[in-house]
Amino acid sequence: MIGFPHGTDAAAVKAFAAAQAVAQGADEIDMVISLGALRAGEDEAVTGEIRFVRAAMPGHTLKVILETGTLTPADIVRAALLAVASGADFVKTSTGFQGGGATPEAVSLLRAAVGGLAGIKASGGIRTLEEARAMLAAGATRLGMSRTVEVLDAWGETL
Repeated sequence: MIGFPHGTDAAAVKAFAAAQAVAQGADEIDMVISLGALRAGEDEAVTGEIRFVRAAMPGHTLKVILETGTLTPADIVRAALLAVASGADFVKTSTGFQGGGATPEAVSLLRAAVGGLAGIKASGGIRTLEEARAMLAAGATRLGMSRTVEVLDAWGETL
């Protein structure tokens, strides 16, 4: 994970960290965007850092973490559009570190914003089979869960 937990690292630091991780065998990178730049309306700074990281890891999957629990619906949509326009393969709800986590409402907003142009990773606070199903129904294509075994066990019991 690049820029964890608050996304405050400089773009060059994020790009270097991504390149190092890929050189050490990582296939996918999750990066936290600069929430301060996003909230300040500095869209060029946000797109610039994402593009910088994207360029540092060609041919690998880039997931851009938006921390949707800290954003307004309008900012969620704007951040998702900026991420996809800058080369993100996925937009991701949260790190799970900051408040809020994933919600079906945020996932629905992300899906509506990016359509089929990017995957949606719902992450943060998904602890039950019902919550996992709600995220998938809202448009998530991946789930990040710390209780994966319990959720899969519950899923197996429903088959």
